[in-house]
Amino acid sequence: MSDAQALFATHQATLQQALEAIQTRDYWTPYSEMPSKRIYGENAEAEGKAAFESYLNARFELAGVPEVADVGEEASPYGIELNIRYPQPDPQALIARMQAALPAWRDAGVDARAGVCMEILQRLNQRSFEIAHAVMHTTGQAFMMAFQAGGPHAQDRGLEAVAYAYAEMKKVPENATWTKPQGKNPPLVMHKRFHIVPRGISLVIACSTFPTWNTYPGLFASLVTGNPVIVKPHPGAVLPVAISVKIAQQVLEEAGFDPALVSMAADSSQAPITKTLALDPAVKLIDFTGSTAFGDWLEENARQAQVFTEKAGVNSIVIDSVQDMKAVARNLAFTLSLYSGQMCTTTQAIYVPRTGIKTAEGSLSFDEVAQALATATSKFLADNDRACAVLGAVQSCATAERIEQCTALGEVVLASESRQHPEFANARVRTPLILKVDAQDKATYSEERFGPIAFIIATDSTEHSLNLAREVINEKGAITLGVYSTDAQVLEAAEALAIDVKVALSCNLDGGVFVNQSAAFSDFHATGGNPAANASLTDTAFVARRFVIVQSRRHA
Repeated sequence: MSDAQALFATHQATLQQALEAIQTRDYWTPYSEMPSKRIYGENAEAEGKAAFESYLNARFELAGVPEVADVGEEASPYGIELNIRYPQPDPQALIARMQAALPAWRDAGVDARAGVCMEILQRLNQRSFEIAHAVMHTTGQAFMMAFQAGGPHAQDRGLEAVAYAYAEMKKVPENATWTKPQGKNPPLVMHKRFHIVPRGISLVIACSTFPTWNTYPGLFASLVTGNPVIVKPHPGAVLPVAISVKIAQQVLEEAGFDPALVSMAADSSQAPITKTLALDPAVKLIDFTGSTAFGDWLEENARQAQVFTEKAGVNSIVIDSVQDMKAVARNLAFTLSLYSGQMCTTTQAIYVPRTGIKTAEGSLSFDEVAQALATATSKFLADNDRACAVLGAVQSCATAERIEQCTALGEVVLASESRQHPEFANARVRTPLILKVDAQDKATYSEERFGPIAFIIATDSTEHSLNLAREVINEKGAITLGVYSTDAQVLEAAEALAIDVKVALSCNLDGGVFVNQSAAFSDFHATGGNPAANASLTDTAFVARRFVIVQSRRHA
């Protein structure tokens, strides 16, 4: 038994559970989201922080090919000095090495590749504290979110991709005997062989806000299907990617494969290399999370590759009627505040009839609904320590500037504030900006305004709200849609709307589940059916296009 086959045997039970989970779609995870010493070890937290600090003011080493530059421009949104340098490999030399390594990885077989991927995920999980600090100080996520979203939740999504890909590849038998009866004559008998063949080099283009959560699905879907993977990190969030790639390289090497099967191609904002990589004829798969403009460019120009994109959208909520406005407002306050709205699932457009809404305690005017949301957000963020633990820090100076620019776009219901972080004096912390606008100001609220910026839109009626949501999502896309109503007919109309525009729908969330959260093994993240994304995390289409089936046949 090879080392890779031994890894498959070690992790087979977990993989089987993952295969069952994607069928039942109930809650399941092998990776605890709680940073518990009982689960991760008594010294895991201290060791993780020490490991993170060891990277500061130093050069990060990776296996690969000779570099052409030394790059590094990360700046912690919390204000601490990072000063980490990374090797930028020669793209052509790296691709040549990966092409040379591909046959052995391909020929190892489905089980062996799955075993290696499962071991990588297990080791990533063991390093969750280290990765959490790296995510926190490059993206601005608060520590708890960085631990969960950057660690176990990202690992869940990686395992989900492995499970989907494994199931799809296993549908095809390696060998078959084909027998066709010929009446009185001897039957025709053919022996057939079927080979799972990877498409080629995979390029995963990481984003600055979720460098692991948005990267692991494409990375593991490509790797387990036999494709070498280049991860191109955002220049502002390299360290979480670098740690992940190094762990993958260590496992690959120990299992007897070229560690460069997973490599990182860092660059700088002044001299980007993404387009060069994306257009290389050897690159056959591209995963991208980021702006609509660059996602569209990839789809239009990287013709030689299968391109999977998650781009911008305008996530929406329609409020028709509610049982308990305070509970709804508290839920939405958390939604708007979590990671300062820097999530691809965060709500931006909130549609409310200008005539107001009905509640169990009577009617509320449009202004009263707007004020309820503002008041709930203010109360939720009143305790500064708790506020900073939810808001985190703003990743980019451009996002902070956007908040100020958007203040003039409507009537301010809740002004955005700067906050002093209790641990990091120079942290860039902002509270949400909430504005009132009229439905006719479509150009204002139908453009994605990334960051903690939300519009409460006065509409003529709930029907008008649903129609506007339909128009905006059709034009600009969305990953999430929320609807609040005590009327079954309105909820049915919302369900029909969600189906028509192909967006995930959440109804009447007023407790511990929020519209901008997505659970691996249960929730499909994006549908791939509207302009916000052309792929879903994770469905069959996300994995099946990463390999082809080559058959051979001969007479028995």
